[in-house]
Amino acid sequence: MPKTVHHVVTHRGRKHGDADVQITVADDLATVPGTRMREADVSFYARVYPEETQNIVKAADRRWVWTVYHDEMKMYRQRHDDINEPLVDAAAVSGDLEPTGTPTGEDVTELIRLKAREMGFGEVGFTNMDRRHVYTSKKRWVKYDHAICVALEQDYVQTQTLPGMEAEFAHFGTYEIEGALLLDLADYIRSLGYHAQVHSPNDNSAAYIPMFVAAGLGQLGANGQLLSPHFGSRARIAMITTDAPVSYDEPVDFGLHQFCQECQVCVNRCPGRALVREKVWWRGVEKNKLIYERCRPVMARYDGCAVCMKVCPIQRFGAPAVMEHYVATGQVLGKGTDLLEGYSLMEKGYFGPGQLPQFDRQFFEIPHGRNEDWLVQQFKEKLMNQGMPSQEDALSFVHELHGILDRGNTTIGDE
Repeated sequence: MPKTVHHVVTHRGRKHGDADVQITVADDLATVPGTRMREADVSFYARVYPEETQNIVKAADRRWVWTVYHDEMKMYRQRHDDINEPLVDAAAVSGDLEPTGTPTGEDVTELIRLKAREMGFGEVGFTNMDRRHVYTSKKRWVKYDHAICVALEQDYVQTQTLPGMEAEFAHFGTYEIEGALLLDLADYIRSLGYHAQVHSPNDNSAAYIPMFVAAGLGQLGANGQLLSPHFGSRARIAMITTDAPVSYDEPVDFGLHQFCQECQVCVNRCPGRALVREKVWWRGVEKNKLIYERCRPVMARYDGCAVCMKVCPIQRFGAPAVMEHYVATGQVLGKGTDLLEGYSLMEKGYFGPGQLPQFDRQFFEIPHGRNEDWLVQQFKEKLMNQGMPSQEDALSFVHELHGILDRGNTTIGDE
């Protein structure tokens, strides 16, 4: 049955030079621009329970994944890490570089947006660098107040093959391209006479998605990822902060906040049953909260998984087509079809609509917490099972613990 149109969103075309697109939002999908939030709660949690990067608080499982990768993945990840390391290192010191040009004092928002679009970024938006979302370990690192949010689309055809190595080539390859482009965009901003600090997509300084939503680049999906109008979550997101004079964009209601509750395809198709149907209030934001411990074991063993990305109709068909279909029919485009919902898992076979793989309980047992947390837990279990350790085992434990603490307990670029 046709739906009544509540409002129409005009959004920039997918690529530089493309015409603007129209996104029709049905009356029953309209909620609020961006995300439902309780500002007081967001501020409270930021103050009392500040956020920290998973590269630190979940460092143990980031080491563990290397023990379950197959040989091709290990080789590819090592190659990627070798390419990515200098990009991360360059981003880390980018905020200290001085401008090369002379500032005019004029608003440079559209100059930067145009440059970023010309470079290939599919989404570009401007907002305040909300320090409530900055990770504890990065609070002193973040220098500037204006956030330039950019998203680089990854290859469509390769992505539709996931889970698999071909899709991982697109995933990690996009990070490599984006890391270099960010450094070039920062150089351009310096040429305008202003500072630019690159917030790497592989060494995140903050929870980026709230800033992207505030900049009008999408809404939070039921899969826990940013859904942008043209490519859903099929993109890699990063930021540059600057002291350049810019104007902020506004959050937008693309209808996606409520559409996910009507769609539920990613929830139904998740191999690990890691996604939940109902929204909850979490740190002051209304969202579908992912169960990390159900997601991570599948990601690690099945080439990054990302089934939730693949089966999202916004990713597959784009918001203009999906929303137009919903207004015309009241139905979710592709739902219930193999075209949208089918996927294969290595050594387990094909799973069509309504079919899910089975895993035993041991499959979901992964290390928890920081590296030293997991090391101590292993040592305690060894004591309980084997009694007092040998001098060699005790010295090995102390040596490994010192090594973890000296490295700062951080694993970079796992995602």
